[in-house]
Amino acid sequence: QVQLAESGGGLVQAGGSLRLSCAASGRTFSNSIMGWFRQAPEKEREFVAAIKWIDGTTSYEDSVKGRFTISRDNAKNMLYLQMNSLKPEDTAAYFCAAETSYYADAASYAYWGHGTQVTVSS
Repeated sequence: QVQLAESGGGLVQAGGSLRLSCAASGRTFSNSIMGWFRQAPEKEREFVAAIKWIDGTTSYEDSVKGRFTISRDNAKNMLYLQMNSLKPEDTAAYFCAAETSYYADAASYAYWGHGTQVTVSS
């Protein structure tokens, strides 16, 4: 049974940093893509970042480029999202997801975590 569990969310002031973690269990994703999405209240879930597990190739949504960094630890089967220079508009529930053929399409992912809340105060 595949499980994804996010952690690391919290309340932070604008300009601060947080590091989200996603622990994957039940299988490895060595030939897959994993991603981070976020969803603010009354808004659709949106793509944040993705990484190709096998070679570390990354993709980012434009508003987070230069501020967020996605990474993975193959040995620990962990996915990370380092978030710097946070803004109030980054406030959302953040979800990790795995197994997709198109990294930016939430509907294409096979597995999801339950999310972790990030709140950025101004």
